[in-house]
Amino acid sequence: MARQARKLSETGIYHIMLQSVNQQQIFEDDEDYKKLLKIIAECKEISGFKLYAYCLMGNHFHLLIKQEDESLDTIFRRICGKFVYWYNVKYDRSGHLFQGRFRSEPVEDDAYLLTVLRYIHQNPVKAGLCEDVSEYTYSSFNEYMEDGYLIDHDFIFGLLPLSEFERFNKTICQENCLDVSLNKKIRMTDEKARQIISKYSKCLNATEFQALDKKLRDRYLKKIAEKGLSIRQVSRVTGVSTTIVRKFY
Repeated sequence: MARQARKLSETGIYHIMLQSVNQQQIFEDDEDYKKLLKIIAECKEISGFKLYAYCLMGNHFHLLIKQEDESLDTIFRRICGKFVYWYNVKYDRSGHLFQGRFRSEPVEDDAYLLTVLRYIHQNPVKAGLCEDVSEYTYSSFNEYMEDGYLIDHDFIFGLLPLSEFERFNKTICQENCLDVSLNKKIRMTDEKARQIISKYSKCLNATEFQALDKKLRDRYLKKIAEKGLSIRQVSRVTGVSTTIVRKFY
């Protein structure tokens, strides 16, 4: 089937989302989050794009950007290439980390721009990772509040003054902008699931779990399946395919 052409934005502004292969965990520790943000900053300097919002989640991340001189494809080949190379070396793995090409939607007016910005900042709240957008470390909300280095805030503050910015972004909304597929049967956070999996397997991350001997891996999966985690959640956290995980449910 032919790949659908990407919708182009007349403003040059796009909401971008990248998701991991099999929805497995990408960011295993603080260093992983910080490395991706550092790479985005480096590529921003090279490519010249504007960055209006970001949020790094466990198995995906969102960016709100305005392309300038370079195309989106060039920008994200640069970002992903640098991060995946570093990540594979760190975790002694090989192959793809992200699921196909990035997803995007054009942002054509100021009202939707602010809608997407709020949606991105509220991702961690909706995922149950925090109760307030200001509590999440790896989103751009606090960069706006503290005059951070990575985002281009002047344009946004021209639309929404700082005095209104906090209230607007903390107002709970129901928008689903370029949403990821969420499994409604998940009954605990991925962080809690990761703790359970680590307790039984002694593995600190998905790479270590995938490197286990097959018989040992299967023994751990059988135990984990008895602890109330969903099939997709186990697959996300361990990186083992849902087809294999399903055998133990």
